[in-house]
Amino acid sequence: MGFYEYYRAADRETAIIQPEHSRVIADPKYSVPKFDAVETKWLDPWITLNELAALIGNVDLPTGVDTTVSLYPSSYPDPFPQTDEEWDALPEDSPYLGDVGIEELSVNVRDLLAGADDARLPGVVERWAKIEEFSHFSSDDLEYLMPVAKNLIGLSRRAKEHGQQLYCWSCA
Repeated sequence: MGFYEYYRAADRETAIIQPEHSRVIADPKYSVPKFDAVETKWLDPWITLNELAALIGNVDLPTGVDTTVSLYPSSYPDPFPQTDEEWDALPEDSPYLGDVGIEELSVNVRDLLAGADDARLPGVVERWAKIEEFSHFSSDDLEYLMPVAKNLIGLSRRAKEHGQQLYCWSCA
């Protein structure tokens, strides 16, 4: 299980400011800006969020890395380790050894979420709750999906309205 915070930002540079810090908590002490963010659990940007976007748009979306761009730690000044030897040579404080990541979501996913038909949303969320990734959750857990879907759709609409992109900060 991971924690995922979806947020909007004007550009990649802003999106990765202080990458080790949560996006839902502004912290001037660490120069972490206040982001418009939605905190979630279980809802990864590669499968479960794509499933919601695909159901909203009634389309098939690719899953996995096709729908996101890894910004951190992949864009970190040191190149991504390619061999076991490179992994072994990383210093203890390398971000590649941490549990934090930042992904930029595709414009397509943002726009599908932003274009959700509010009247159809209960049916969409009902179908979303039946995906394999949620099969081991209780009905109490699944009650969480409707409010989080509404929050993600609202975030996507605000991002699109302001010409911004969606990002996901994750912590394993």
